[in-house]
Parts: sequence; structure tokens; C-alpha cells
Amino acid sequence: MTTVSNRSRAKARRKPAESAAAETNGALRRIWSRYQRLSGGVRRTFLGEWTVTVIVLLFASTNLVQAFVIPSGSMEGTLLTGDHVLVDKLTYAPPGAISSRLLPYHDVRRGDIIVLRDPVDPHKDLVKRAIGIPGDRIRLANKQLILNGHAVDEPYVKHIDPYLDPYRDDFPDAPPGPGVLPAALAMLNSHVRNGELVVAPGCIFAMGDNRDDSSDSRYWGFVPRENIEGTPLLNYWSFDAPTADLMNGNISVDHIMDVATHFFTKTRWSRTLKLIHGYPLQ
Repeated sequence: MTTVSNRSRAKARRKPAESAAAETNGALRRIWSRYQRLSGGVRRTFLGEWTVTVIVLLFASTNLVQAFVIPSGSMEGTLLTGDHVLVDKLTYAPPGAISSRLLPYHDVRRGDIIVLRDPVDPHKDLVKRAIGIPGDRIRLANKQLILNGHAVDEPYVKHIDPYLDPYRDDFPDAPPGPGVLPAALAMLNSHVRNGELVVAPGCIFAMGDNRDDSSDSRYWGFVPRENIEGTPLLNYWSFDAPTADLMNGNISVDHIMDVATHFFTKTRWSRTLKLIHGYPLQ
């Protein structure tokens, strides 16, 4: 009897312990199940948000803002060779009925800095300044811009050549010189009135700020409006690199080594995060 009684008491003691363990396991399973449900939702939300973010960034990088490097010195004085800029591609985009009231669309204005597809080689991009819009009358007299009959102050212009080039500096009065392309010759034949060039409808007349060393509308003609891609907003980095490195479609090993070796010494720190503005021409 004593042995049976002891066994009964031992079983009685095990039942509460087993019950407690079972309850604990059940609670852990419920907690784990709830965690899986919640974390699964978080993971799905996280992945979903990042998926949308990546899509938006990819869209923005191709449709709203684009990085662009200044490859030559034609805008020197305003933009230097090796300036890395962000280009606003939205401002000049054709507005819709609703978006035109919500977003800052406007057409190209005199004095705007523009990024355009090269009229000669559409696979290349150029940066110039819009000087004339449709209907404007333009001429140069001894390097001085005459716009719609009056001399214009251009504080951004740089002259590096002390000599006078008749065609370049007394445009369009002087006969065309070497390097004037057929489109520019056609422009001169069809759009010069009383010694002034009249900008054609749907076109822009553009020149570089480094006025003595710029291949621009004087040499390759009007810029079709559809060739204009945007306007630079911000110079996010400026690195003193040669034009040959910047014009190369594939980044060369020499350029990579140049950046890695001279990043701190050849970065133009004073130009970092510098905003870029046009200059209104009247």
C-alpha cells in the first residue's frame, strides 16, 4: 500500500508540471505564430516599399534628373571642364492640362543654360546658353551681343582671344569662315534680315559663355526645340580632368587611377554643391 500511495503522489505531482510545460509550449507556439504573421507583413511591406523606391529612383534618374559631366571649356567662366552636374529634365517637358498647374514647367528663356543633343551628332550632349528664342534678332558687333536692337550686358561671358575673328565676332555680317557647317550656311541664307539673324520658329540660338572658343549656333545652326533636354541645377562635384577622359564613353583605367590618386587634390572643393543659375537677357 505504501508503494502504491507513493506512486500516486508522484503522478499527481507530475501532472501540474506537465500541464505547465504544455501551456508554456502552447504560449510559445502562439507567440511564434503571431511573430511570423507580423514579421511576414513587415517583410512584405519592406520589400514592397523598397521595390517602389527603386522603381521611382530609376524613373527619376532617366525622366526627371540626370547626371551630366561638362566635357569641354565652351562654357568656361560659368561651368568648367570636369564639373559634374545634375540636369533638371522636368522643367522643359511638355506640360499636361493638370500637371501644368502643379509643376514648374516653362519654356526655354533667353539666358537659360541648356543641355541639348548635339545637332551634328545626336548621340552626344552639349551644354550652351540660350541667347535667342523664336523671333529674336541677333548680331555681334566686335564681340558685343546686340539683341533685338540693343546691346546686352553679359557678365558671364569670357573672352580669351585678344584678336578679332570677323565671322565669329561680327556675326552674321562677315562671310562664313572655316568650320561653318551646312546647317549654319542654310540658316544664314534664309534667316538674315538687315544684317541681323532672325531666330526661326521652333528653334533656339545658343552660344557658349567662353565666346571665343565655342562651337555653337554660329557654326552648326539653330537648335531645334526638341533637341533641348533640360537645364543644369547643381554642380555636385568638380574634378580637374582632361577633356579626353571626359569625352570617352567608357571610363578608362587611367581616369579611374587619376580619380583614386588625386581625388582630394584635384577636386575643386569650392564648386561642390554649387547651384547653377541662368541670367535673364532682355
